Amino acid sequence: MGSSAERFLVTGADGCIGSWVVRALVESGQSVVACDVAPEPRRVGRILESRPAHDFTYVSGDLREGSLLGEIVAAHEITRVVHLAALQVPLVAADPLLGVEVNVTGTLRVLETARRSATVRGVAYASSSAVFGSSGEWGRAETLYGAFKACNEETARFYARDYDTPSVGLRPCVVYGPNRDQGMSAAITHALRAAVLGEEYTIPFRGPIDLQYAEDVAAAFIAAALDDPVGAPVYDLHGDLVEVADVVSAIELAVPEAAGRISVGTDPVPGRVEFDDAPLRAALGPLPKTSLDEGIRRSVEHFGRERERGSLSVRPPSAG
Repeated sequence: MGSSAERFLVTGADGCIGSWVVRALVESGQSVVACDVAPEPRRVGRILESRPAHDFTYVSGDLREGSLLGEIVAAHEITRVVHLAALQVPLVAADPLLGVEVNVTGTLRVLETARRSATVRGVAYASSSAVFGSSGEWGRAETLYGAFKACNEETARFYARDYDTPSVGLRPCVVYGPNRDQGMSAAITHALRAAVLGEEYTIPFRGPIDLQYAEDVAAAFIAAALDDPVGAPVYDLHGDLVEVADVVSAIELAVPEAAGRISVGTDPVPGRVEFDDAPLRAALGPLPKTSLDEGIRRSVEHFGRERERGSLSVRPPSAG
């Protein structure tokens, strides 16, 4: 594992998982460079709350800029990279060429930067459960986004084999909690906001999902970046396998006045829904796992504070 002198680069730092990674690193006293295409770290600010922004360095930049990553790594002598920058399922479907530039070429740039760096010792990157089809078969994705993520896993494998550039890939499932406001499965968090606001909302899918609290997912990425693997292992993440209808019941338990206001759609979430994180925990050791009830309670409390500040909506203005 890494030393106390680590210097982290987090790409996609103002996304949901990225903002939680930045928060965890800042709170543990690590040196952090947060990079995102957003002009300022709005999502990070929402969850740092009492911590000043100067506890980390923010770089507004686009991974499609060829020299960006190399310049950041060299200037800050980065030792660990958490690569999370990506466009979500709807945005990839709407603009496949942009999707491949960000999701595939962007990941290639991260690995190439690590390969050529004298300081980078660890890379963790976000793959996705979307690499699996409904049959559970790898590489039979049901979305273009999933196909791009499968490509990244293969690219990482070749970089480890051919260029001695190891990495760890993690496959999140349905992530929820504060700052989850983009992508199809963000609907769980939209429902939580609606409950706190007293509004009606329909989650547009039904059936079983593997639901993971954002803070837990961030902790897994940090642990993966600090690992020193052989090759390029990729691990499934796992939270709670639950029915969407049971998630609605848990929301109503936390916010009783929301009873009857949150409904469920008709279509299942595409792709595989059952995952095992035993290999991940065997490789990285104990990781936090927040229960569904606790994750919903924390989310409701956070959104309650946002409501009191007048900054809460079902879909925040910065959502894509």
